[in-house]
Amino acid sequence: MSAEVLLGILPLISSLVTFVFAYFVFKRWGQRRRLHLLFWGIGLIFYGIGGAMEAYYGLVGWHPWVFRLWYLFGAVLVAAWLGQGTAFLLLKRRVAWVLLVILSLGSLYAVFKVFTAELDPTLMLGSELSGHAIVTPGVRVLTPFFNIYGVVLLVGGAIYSAWLFWRKRVLLNRVVGNILIAAGAMSPAFGGAFQRAGIPYTLYIGELLGAVLMFIGFLYATQMVEPARQVGVSTTASGSAR
Repeated sequence: MSAEVLLGILPLISSLVTFVFAYFVFKRWGQRRRLHLLFWGIGLIFYGIGGAMEAYYGLVGWHPWVFRLWYLFGAVLVAAWLGQGTAFLLLKRRVAWVLLVILSLGSLYAVFKVFTAELDPTLMLGSELSGHAIVTPGVRVLTPFFNIYGVVLLVGGAIYSAWLFWRKRVLLNRVVGNILIAAGAMSPAFGGAFQRAGIPYTLYIGELLGAVLMFIGFLYATQMVEPARQVGVSTTASGSAR
């Protein structure tokens, strides 16, 4: 398999896995109507769009709209909206709503900045998509703010939830599930770091690994357990994907 085809196949698989994952999350939201599931589902759709745009670039080639969609959904918004789901799961409802308003306004601003930015694809590093194609000042600086917000909530929430269930010695499937979710959420960041260091394919491998680990973690955390094992579990203390 040629390098060009591989650069399309890896994100295509990642996108398909993520869209299937999103289907399961939305299905669970339809059954339970919990807001955290809704926003996790939205974040996963963003993840899938980012992967689909990477696949298009790898298999077809450069297109400015493809790049803009990739950068907006795959580089800027995805982590923050996944993290917003965790905000509705773990934080007080009023705080979560305030954060959602701020995130929504910030996201609208990001849409404007990304879709009005000047692009130069010759400045990208390596053969994968990268934000270096954006030459307008003040656009790429947005990404760390959204990503930090998302990672702190998503990864921090998953680790906190795993610790909580481990401490209570109950629902240990959610301990494992949340650890997998945390590991999966960090995988794209590590892949991106290796990509910036000049190692090819690592971003797309990290994204695929992240999607798979989070999906497995979600399925593991939401599997049915015996009622006896649920005794003593607080209904408000969780970072599971319940």
